[in-house]
Amino acid sequence: QVQFVESGGGLVQAGGSLRLSCVGSGRNANRYAMGWFRQAPGKEREFVGYITWIGTGTYYADSVKGRFTISRDNAKNTVYLQMNSLKPEDTAVYSCAADLAHDYDNPVYDYWGQGTQVTVSS
Repeated sequence: QVQFVESGGGLVQAGGSLRLSCVGSGRNANRYAMGWFRQAPGKEREFVGYITWIGTGTYYADSVKGRFTISRDNAKNTVYLQMNSLKPEDTAVYSCAADLAHDYDNPVYDYWGQGTQVTVSS
C-alpha cells in the first residue's frame, strides 16, 4: 500500500517562507512523478506544481511561479515544496499526490495525502 504524508504547514506572516514535505511509503513510492495541490475554503482544488520522478523536470502554476520550488530526494522518499514570499492568498490546505501516468500533460493522480494547513497572515 502506497501512502504519502504531508507535513511542514503552519502559520506564517506575509513575505515569509515555509517548506512542506511529502513523505512516501510502500512499494516504489519514490518512483512516481508527484503533484502538489492546494484547496482554500470554499474554493476548488488548485494545481500548484509538479515534479518528474527523476526530479529533472518541474512545472508550476502561474500563481506561484518564481516563489515556489519543488524538489525531491528519492533516497528519503520525500518531495519538497519550498514556498517563499508567501501571500495571504496562498492560505490553503496543501496536498501531494502521485501521478501514475508519469505524464504532466495527461496525469492520473492517486495516493493523495491528507494535507497540511498553510495560513499566511497579512
